[in-house]
Amino acid sequence: MSAQRYLFCLAALLFAVLALARDFPPEALPPKPLVLPAPALRVLPNGLKVVVIERHLLPILTLRLVVKSGAESDPVTLPGTAELVSALLTEGTSTRSASQISEAIDSSGGSVDAGADWDESYVSLSVLNDHEDLAFDLLADMVIHPTFAPSEVERKRKQTLSGLEVVRDDPDYVADAALRRLAFLGTSYGHSEDGTIPSVRRMTPEDLRAFYNNYYQPANAVLAIVGDIETGDAFERAEKRFGAWTNRATPLIPARSPAVGSYRIVAIDKPDAVQTEIRIGNLGVPRRSPDYLALSVADQILGGPSENRLFKALRSHQGLTYGASSELLSYQSAGVWLAKTFTRTPETMKSLYLALEQIKRMHDHPITPQELETAQGYLIGHLALDFETSEGVASQTLELLVYNLPLDYWNRFPEKIRALTAEEVWNAARQRLAPDNSIIVLVGNLSGFEKDLKKLGPVQFIPLAEVDFGSQELVPSGGQTRCK
Repeated sequence: MSAQRYLFCLAALLFAVLALARDFPPEALPPKPLVLPAPALRVLPNGLKVVVIERHLLPILTLRLVVKSGAESDPVTLPGTAELVSALLTEGTSTRSASQISEAIDSSGGSVDAGADWDESYVSLSVLNDHEDLAFDLLADMVIHPTFAPSEVERKRKQTLSGLEVVRDDPDYVADAALRRLAFLGTSYGHSEDGTIPSVRRMTPEDLRAFYNNYYQPANAVLAIVGDIETGDAFERAEKRFGAWTNRATPLIPARSPAVGSYRIVAIDKPDAVQTEIRIGNLGVPRRSPDYLALSVADQILGGPSENRLFKALRSHQGLTYGASSELLSYQSAGVWLAKTFTRTPETMKSLYLALEQIKRMHDHPITPQELETAQGYLIGHLALDFETSEGVASQTLELLVYNLPLDYWNRFPEKIRALTAEEVWNAARQRLAPDNSIIVLVGNLSGFEKDLKKLGPVQFIPLAEVDFGSQELVPSGGQTRCK
């Protein structure tokens, strides 16, 4: 057989095999169940909760300490305080300067991270396991002995102000912040977690120390120890380094109330924009709500990576955007269900109507078995990715303690998701979605769609330069706003 003939026959055979594979694909194996080691929990005499998870796959140790007070505990007049306090924990203690902390972490091949979410503030440190002593000593020093040196406060404050100046011109950031302000109105979540330019300018080292003294106390904190360490050794080291940490007073936890945001349309004018950012907010649930898991499945169907109705309607079928999604924002006492997309200015109203149509469809029509199965499969399959690293294990475990969820929650998560029926998911969605009572925020060049937008109802028009996230009306007293 000639070489040419041989190659021809080989190609024909290959095409035949590919055709068979297409017509008779191999059956996909079910994902392996995720089995997490049971966390060991101990409460120190000072009230600090310590949770340990042994993980000997890699010679890495992660310590993550969470204070159960975050941006929701910001003083009313000083939003952004929790974020700035946490950022300064790595910038100097009574025994180490910022550069000494950095050098110690670098020399151990480690990494450090600090920040504030809505219901917690955290400091996380990962090192190779032959630097255990340094890890416990360094974390305890940063948490218990921060100095909030005026020079470091000023440096961080300037960095924060610079960042806020930049994002004020970012339509994506402005749309998210405006929707949050309106949807969480009347709660401790209705402000920017980064703060505002006026609030950050007003902050002093004394303000930061006051926040620290109130909330950074062992009885209001949880320490997670995850990695290549024996449980008994971990508890012993934790008590040695954190046992002398004392409580000063009962933390003044802010009063929490459910979200009170109601139907409203706000259009923020950015004349040089070529795209419009679109946000639609509906009522959500707190993290501990019995409906949280059902709504998590519904969220996947409406706008998640698995089975996204919004993406199909706006991108796949109409080519109006590169992205459309939804997100369930659930905190201690409040929640919002957010849909978001962006589009070219001339297509703003078409995209908005299509998004509202999908929300109405989610409210009015049952969920299909295929949609349910796809969403359930994604949530269960994606769970393993959240526990790939010691940092991920620590973070997910601490979430349970922050929200007072059972420690076996994640091991039971797959069975609870699988047990949900299409009717249960749909009923949970219908109770929260209100297509005719949504909060709508648009950021873009209003001249391209202002006239048609008024057909939806009264609209508040605000120039971008006048937006004030410290005001309930999003504009300062005397600012320019039009309601039509």
